[in-house]
Amino acid sequence: MKKIFISTITVIGYCLLITGCSDEFLEEKKLYGKYSEATVYNNYETAQNRIDNFYYQLLPGQNEGDGIYQPIISTGGADDDNCSTEEYSGVSAWEDNTSLLDYMVLNDKKWDHIYVEFKENSPYGQIRNINDAIYGLENHSTLKENERNELLGQAYFMRAWRYYTMVRWHGGVPIIKEVEDALFSHSKDGSLIHHRPTTKECIDFICEDLDKAAQMLPAKWERQGTNWGRVTAGTALALKGRVLLLWASPLFNRADDAARWQAAYEANKAALAKLDEGGFGLAYEGNPGATATSAANWGKIFLNTQGTDGTVNEAVFVTLYNNLSKQEDNSEKNNGWEQRIRPKTASGGGGLSATSEIVDLFPMADGKKPGASEVYTYDRRTFFQNRDPRFYRTFAFPGVKWAYEGNTKDLLTATKGDLVYPNITLKDGYPYNGSDYVLWSYAWYADGTKQTSETSSGWYADALADTRRTVYVRKRSDDTQLNNSPLYVYTDNNGNCSFSQSGAPYMEMRYAEVLLNFAEAAAATDRGDEALTALKRIRSRVYDPATNANIDANYGLVNGNRAQNIAQVLYERQIELAYEGKRFEDMRRWMLFDGGVGQETLSPTWKVTGFGGNTCQYLGVTPANSHGKNHIIELYATQLATDAENNGADPILAAGVDRPAPLNLMQRTEAAEQQLADFYNANLERKDRLEDNNTDKVPTFQKNYYFLGLCYSAMYNAAALVQTIGWEDYSHGGDGKYDPVETDPAKIVVDTNYSK
Repeated sequence: MKKIFISTITVIGYCLLITGCSDEFLEEKKLYGKYSEATVYNNYETAQNRIDNFYYQLLPGQNEGDGIYQPIISTGGADDDNCSTEEYSGVSAWEDNTSLLDYMVLNDKKWDHIYVEFKENSPYGQIRNINDAIYGLENHSTLKENERNELLGQAYFMRAWRYYTMVRWHGGVPIIKEVEDALFSHSKDGSLIHHRPTTKECIDFICEDLDKAAQMLPAKWERQGTNWGRVTAGTALALKGRVLLLWASPLFNRADDAARWQAAYEANKAALAKLDEGGFGLAYEGNPGATATSAANWGKIFLNTQGTDGTVNEAVFVTLYNNLSKQEDNSEKNNGWEQRIRPKTASGGGGLSATSEIVDLFPMADGKKPGASEVYTYDRRTFFQNRDPRFYRTFAFPGVKWAYEGNTKDLLTATKGDLVYPNITLKDGYPYNGSDYVLWSYAWYADGTKQTSETSSGWYADALADTRRTVYVRKRSDDTQLNNSPLYVYTDNNGNCSFSQSGAPYMEMRYAEVLLNFAEAAAATDRGDEALTALKRIRSRVYDPATNANIDANYGLVNGNRAQNIAQVLYERQIELAYEGKRFEDMRRWMLFDGGVGQETLSPTWKVTGFGGNTCQYLGVTPANSHGKNHIIELYATQLATDAENNGADPILAAGVDRPAPLNLMQRTEAAEQQLADFYNANLERKDRLEDNNTDKVPTFQKNYYFLGLCYSAMYNAAALVQTIGWEDYSHGGDGKYDPVETDPAKIVVDTNYSK
């Protein structure tokens, strides 16, 4: 596989990066030690290595530890952010009412968005390095203008991106444009002291950087083979659109200021135009393909971001990976997503469970919500019938084929003999080899009381016993039926079954999200027709009226009033962007945990005066805090197991019942789907089971969590910083006084004892 530019640093660049570094980062004035600016920035290769290192550090990662200290961005896994949404079950740290967050808990690396003791790679250490590159390129470079601008454009983008990752959580954070020590407030003359500006000043600063980046960067890079993955002018404008959408959302826009929505609309419209110019777009737009009923074309975009039709590129902001094993130069960079989602009988991992709530949420085949369709009746037991085509690429369920490249049984037999691996006893006919793999993940019980208990789980079919999940997350899977040249190496260096060496890309921002950002801003500015058109474009690549007469001209969508149109966009985001790390941010910025009710108890300026005073009521959704815990679906055999000595015996198979032919998504027919449904109805029952049985834990997102407070290390090392309202201030005592919603700089509380 071709090496990607962000996966390695050349020897020259590496030497420049490490020479002269010491443990006292704040005493260093240049990351490259004894080398002068002219040495670094007058040579395109060394200057580019400097910029490439920012990609390594700052691109969002699919795995922990992809970079030295990456921005804290959720990428779809079962982390605290996503476990606070309908995508995963359990009670996250955000919702745990029995263990509240404070500035000491926030000091954990996963919460620390501003400062860590490893200063060089703290957020402001990274900003310092970017500022150094900007200064060097602007003042010490004799490169050709086009070369200099391309590098500067990338640096300005990275600075904006780094600030966005902090501002979205904290509101205003210190704006530092010069090369200076990172938020170090103990200098003798006070020259390095910074205060928190208004959030608006930060938003303006970020947008200014992104405008500069857009002017300097190309719409499309030449030499795509070597430059694929670099940010473009369209990437910069798309991020600006996301930033301004956040600023317009109720989290910051409590009064529903129309001017902010208008700015978001204009920014996202400009982003789409620039992306179109650069060859970006919706892969397979208007082309569901021959296998439209299972969204095969849509599924391909996560593997080959252009789709196999090669018309346009979906990946606006992308992290690239390779499938190399351990290399001497540490150039291997693998994507572990496939390993995480696959069942243990295929991967040795464990898979990820989808919740009952999100399974029941997806539209029916005519685009209408379950219960709202006039054509399809939703059966919660046979939940897979007649669903939105994206359903089948988002979830895996009992009886569906989920192919991969690898001969599991042959490999295990050859390398492990009669041993159990991994916790799987090799039985006749199982595990299947990859080309034949079918997921049969139902449960059974010997105890009728446990069979119906919300907190009990039974034994699972086909050696999946200790994973205990029925519906798996399938989103972004490298299924060999979609891709006959898998991006993973199936076996690891020890001969184990594994998908961990995967080179699948991760799209932090894809064209569909930019289109959804535009649709939301259009709906909020009473441009319902434009919002509807954008949503129809997205659905046009999975809905096919030619093969389903029940699909209307609007794919089940409507053009309603302002609130209904915004809600419709947010619903489409839940479906289109599921398991891509976007839902928690949507819930925060729309305050969907409690509708924003009672925010004035923290500060009078925080009262939600727009959106009817309650965003949940305005949108017609149930507050997450009122929902209770999420569940996972368990399909279990209606027959009880009778073999007490060998309680792993499947009572369905023991009764001589044959499993039906697997549901092959590439040949999905109504008859095949009905055959599987008949098996479910005759042999299986559904219950929604809790994974967290702690009755003391009631999922409750606290009112002050909408804005993250400063952690202990940030306040200790930069004592001039004033803590956010709703969080204890370590440096000044009492409650914090910084207001992220306030737009008037004169009203922002600062610590005058540390003023210059």
